[in-house]
Amino acid sequence: MQNYIVCIASEHKGNEFLEECRNAGWHVTLVTRKDLLDYPWSWTSIDDVKTVEHHAPIDDYIRVIANIAGSRPVDRIVGLDEFDVLTAARAREHLQLEGLSNSYALRFRDKLRMRNLASQIGIPCPDFVGVFNLKGINDYLEQTTGPWIVKPRTEVSAFGIRKCETKDQVWDVLTGLDHRNTWRDHPSQFLIERFIEGRVFHVDSVVANGKVVAAGVSEYGTPPFAVSHHGGVFTTFTVPYRSKERKELEKLNKQLLEGFEYRQGVAHAEFLQSAETGEFYLLEVAARVGGAYIANVLEQASGFNLWREWARLETATKENPYKPPKLRRQFAGIALALAKEERPDTSHYTDEEIVYRVDKPKHVGLIFFSDNQKRLSELLETYAGRITEDFLAVAPAKERYDD
Repeated sequence: MQNYIVCIASEHKGNEFLEECRNAGWHVTLVTRKDLLDYPWSWTSIDDVKTVEHHAPIDDYIRVIANIAGSRPVDRIVGLDEFDVLTAARAREHLQLEGLSNSYALRFRDKLRMRNLASQIGIPCPDFVGVFNLKGINDYLEQTTGPWIVKPRTEVSAFGIRKCETKDQVWDVLTGLDHRNTWRDHPSQFLIERFIEGRVFHVDSVVANGKVVAAGVSEYGTPPFAVSHHGGVFTTFTVPYRSKERKELEKLNKQLLEGFEYRQGVAHAEFLQSAETGEFYLLEVAARVGGAYIANVLEQASGFNLWREWARLETATKENPYKPPKLRRQFAGIALALAKEERPDTSHYTDEEIVYRVDKPKHVGLIFFSDNQKRLSELLETYAGRITEDFLAVAPAKERYDD
């Protein structure tokens, strides 16, 4: 009997995952929002689609999946977006399927849980405190030096993050949240941590049988917090293979995922290197593919696609076990920004190192590939300037509280 996988996607992403599941011969059902049906999904890889409303709660997704299971047994449930990780976990628990449980998945979604566990296994984190006890918060602010960051525990990217220069500003933010009188914005849904200036890196991994079998190490040109709050061109690029930073990050990432007891899947971990001390700190780790076309960049540099490897892990069987990819050591990077135009024309960008052009409304993005790290750096610097001059639009930082 054909195996059956249900893929939850509350955002348009993961076509490569769907294609690889179809290549493995699995029956693929996509569960997504009704308003996403006009997006360019890989329809030839999807056997059927079920929909929910735009603001559907998790229970609506679980109800749909339970109804699917009424007509045929479901073998796998996968959440493709960050916000779908817990939805998939709860659906698995409801149907009593193997995979990440809801309580386990929280270590990859709840930044406070993440930091508590990371600290226990020896992974450095910026000094932090949960927003629960007033005296505990005040003691923390007295014992640490600012600035501080107040951030949502379960958001993604830089959404909802507030930087505070003084203790009074921290208390003002917490008071403002409390006055919203909603559980979603309750101060206990946030944490406070010390802001550390520095470079931000990300390690994107494939994990099989509890071991990191493939990984890419990259650096953000401008930290996501700065791009989100001040605008500009987002860049990320391959870290040199023999560098001290790469070796240390690979070691930290392995320690992190083994300490979190992550058995199988993909992971996106972000680390901050202090400009003052050079020490690395964990910012966050997620059990998903990183956004902003990171999978496409890594595929150019290292020869494997995170979405496809994830699908191969999920669809592996005793008869057809998972085989790790062969890796290559080359360099790639992306320059990505919001555009003033609906469909920006980048045909006048003609450098031979351009290997991918982002096709998304109101966005301009180019992926570059080179055998030479210096050449890649030059291209990213040049095109960050050209994109800024030709296309850049600046949108205000998203508030998590807005609908």
